[in-house]
Amino acid sequence: MERTVRGAAEAAPPPGAPLADDTAAVPARTVAVLARTVAVAARPVAGLLDGLPRQRGATAPASASVPADARPAARAARWWRLLPTPAGTPFTFAYVAVLAVTSAVATLADPHLVHVLHQGSSTDVDHLLHAPVPVLLASALWIAGGVFSPYALALVLVLTALERRIGGTGTVCVFLAGHVLATLATEVPIGLAVLSGHLPQTSLHRLDYGVSFGVAASIGALAGLLRPWLRRPLLVLFGGVLVQNLIAFTDPLTDCGHLISLAIGVGTWPLVRRRQRCRTA
Repeated sequence: MERTVRGAAEAAPPPGAPLADDTAAVPARTVAVLARTVAVAARPVAGLLDGLPRQRGATAPASASVPADARPAARAARWWRLLPTPAGTPFTFAYVAVLAVTSAVATLADPHLVHVLHQGSSTDVDHLLHAPVPVLLASALWIAGGVFSPYALALVLVLTALERRIGGTGTVCVFLAGHVLATLATEVPIGLAVLSGHLPQTSLHRLDYGVSFGVAASIGALAGLLRPWLRRPLLVLFGGVLVQNLIAFTDPLTDCGHLISLAIGVGTWPLVRRRQRCRTA
């Protein structure tokens, strides 16, 4: 099949002249004006088109792309939020610093001196009757088992997460509620049992100190601020460990106090949720 070429005059008819299909040819100047008009009218619409879903294979705008080297830094920043900081969580940071000092003293000091300090900070019945407020505060300055105990790690993580959500004042109230109320709930029955003659007088000086009651209450309160898929496993796992310890009957009063403090933390859900909403509003 032979290829034919038409002349310039035949390919470009004069402006306004009828074409082969009885339509008029549009001048080039008119086409240029129409093109500029359409471009100007399309400018406001271009911003609206950015909100429409992009077709498959379309390239995302440069501003939406995240540099690859920024992703590890973002992940590291999220991990650092699990630890207390002086600006973000001042109460937890200061409290952890104090506990680190007392734990160092308990590790390095003379064992007899450490025993005397623990005995003076014990929330037993005798101390609660004569100096309740100082002994309740002093008993929360020691970690039973040292800095490597499970409650030490839980204290750092749980109090940090709780303070970031409800603030330092709310965190102190939750911690003290568990620490004080669970202590009274376990020591008052001992005093009554001694008065009734069911326990010896030595039970009035039972060694009792540590942060575990406050930590258990904080775990219960924090669970109320988490999503259900994380809240339920946390309560089931932690509550199961407490029940297992109670069944083992190695220290029933302390284990019972842990369950009481966990229930106290769960009972603070309406308050901590309201405080979280106020902080995020």
